[in-house]
Amino acid sequence: MDKLDRELIKISLPVIGNFAIGPLIGAVDLFWVNRMGDALAVAGQSAANQVFSSAFWFVSFLPSVTATLVAKQHAKGDKEATQDAICQALFVGFFIAMIGTPAMFFFSEGLLSSVLQKGAPAMKYAKPYLLIRAFAFLPSLISLVGFSAFRGILDTKTPVKISAFANIFNAVLDPLLIFSLAMGVPGAALATLAAEVISAVVYLVLLRKRQLISWVKLFRPPTWASLKPLLQGGLALQLRNLSLNLTFLAVARVTQSIDQSGVAAAAHAMAIQTFQIGGIVLLAVSTVAQIMVPNAMVERYDETSKQTVGGLRSAKATSNRLMSWGFVLGCALGSLQILLLPVIFKTTPLQEVRDAAKLPAIIASILQIINGLVFIGEGIMVGTGSFLQLSVSTVVATAGCLWALWFFPPRIGLTGVWLGFGVFNMLRLVGVYIHQRINGPLSWRKIEQAYASN
Repeated sequence: MDKLDRELIKISLPVIGNFAIGPLIGAVDLFWVNRMGDALAVAGQSAANQVFSSAFWFVSFLPSVTATLVAKQHAKGDKEATQDAICQALFVGFFIAMIGTPAMFFFSEGLLSSVLQKGAPAMKYAKPYLLIRAFAFLPSLISLVGFSAFRGILDTKTPVKISAFANIFNAVLDPLLIFSLAMGVPGAALATLAAEVISAVVYLVLLRKRQLISWVKLFRPPTWASLKPLLQGGLALQLRNLSLNLTFLAVARVTQSIDQSGVAAAAHAMAIQTFQIGGIVLLAVSTVAQIMVPNAMVERYDETSKQTVGGLRSAKATSNRLMSWGFVLGCALGSLQILLLPVIFKTTPLQEVRDAAKLPAIIASILQIINGLVFIGEGIMVGTGSFLQLSVSTVVATAGCLWALWFFPPRIGLTGVWLGFGVFNMLRLVGVYIHQRINGPLSWRKIEQAYASN
C-alpha cells in the first residue's frame, strides 16, 4: 500500500464503479424478463444481446487504441494532439455506425441465425429486440470513445456519473415498458436504447465543454498521417476482436443447440451474468492498465517532485503491481461469486433453469482466478502497444476453445461449454506470460537492451 498502490486504487475505483453499472443494469434487465416466466423470452433476449455485442466488438478496438493514444499525449502535455486523437476516434466511429446500424436492422434474421438454429422458437423474441437495439450502435460507440477519452486523461470519476445517471433511467423504464405498457422483450430493448442515447449526448456535451473535442475537427476528415496510428493499432486489434467474436458466437450457438426448450440457454445466461458481475472489477483494472502503463513509459520532468519520472523501469514496476492486484482480486472475486450464487439463482422462478445453471456458475466463479491475471496482462499488452502479439495470442486461444466446444458439450452438455471457456482463458494466460517474461517491451531483457543502447 505505497504511493503506487494508492494511485492505482484512486484511479481504479471509479472505473470499477463505471464497469459495474452496465452488468448490474443487465442483471436488472434479465430479472424483469425472467419475471415474464418464459424461458424462450430469456433465450431470445440473450441471443439478440450476443449478436449486438458481437457486432459491436468488431469496432471495440476504437476505445482501446484511443485510451492508449490519449494517455501518451496527455502524459507529454500535448493538448492539441490529445484533442486530435479523440476527434479522430469519434469520426471513425460515426463512419462505422453508418454501416453497422443499417446492416443490423435490415439483416437481423440472418445475423441471429449465427446464434439461433433455423426455426428456433426463441427467434420470435430475439428479432424484435435486435431491431430496436440496432439503433443503439452509434450512441454506444460515442459513449465508449468518451469513456476512453476521460480515462486517457486520468479522469475516471466523470464517466461513473454519466453511466449511473443513464442506467438508473434504464432501470426505471424496464418494468414500465415490459409490464405496464405490456411491450414485453421489446420494452427492455427500448429502455436500453434510451439509456445509450442519454449517455452519448452527455459525453459529447462534456467533451466539448472541456475542450477535448472541436466541432470543426470532429466533422473534418483527418489526414492519413494523424489517422495512421489509430488504424494500425485498430487493424491489429481487429484480428483479436474477430477471434473473440468467433469464440462467443460459437459458445452461444452450441448453447442454443443443446435443447429447444430454452432451458440451457436461460441457464447459460445466468452463468454469464455471474461471470460478468465478477469480471467487471478485473476488466476495469485491465482498462486502468491500458492508461497507466503508457503514462508510466513516458519519461518526463515532474514539477512537484523536481525530478525525472517515468521510463521503462517505472512502467515495469507498475506492470508488476497491476499483475499482483489481478491475482488477489481474481481469488477474492471468485470466492465472493460462489457465496452469492443463491441470490443470483433467485432471479428466475424456473427450477429447471436453476438446476442447469448451478455447475456452470461454479465453474465461472473459479475461472475468475485465471481471469485476474489474463485481463490485467492483456491490458498491459494494449498499453505497451503490443497489439499484434495480443491478437495472435487470442487466435491461438480461440482455436483451443473451438476444439473444446466440439469435444465437451456433446458429452456433458452445458458444463462442457464452460470447460471450453476454461481452455480459452488458460491459453490466453500463456500468451500473457510470453509477453511479460520473454519478448514484450517490458520484459527485463528488452528493458536492459533499451537502456544499454542509450
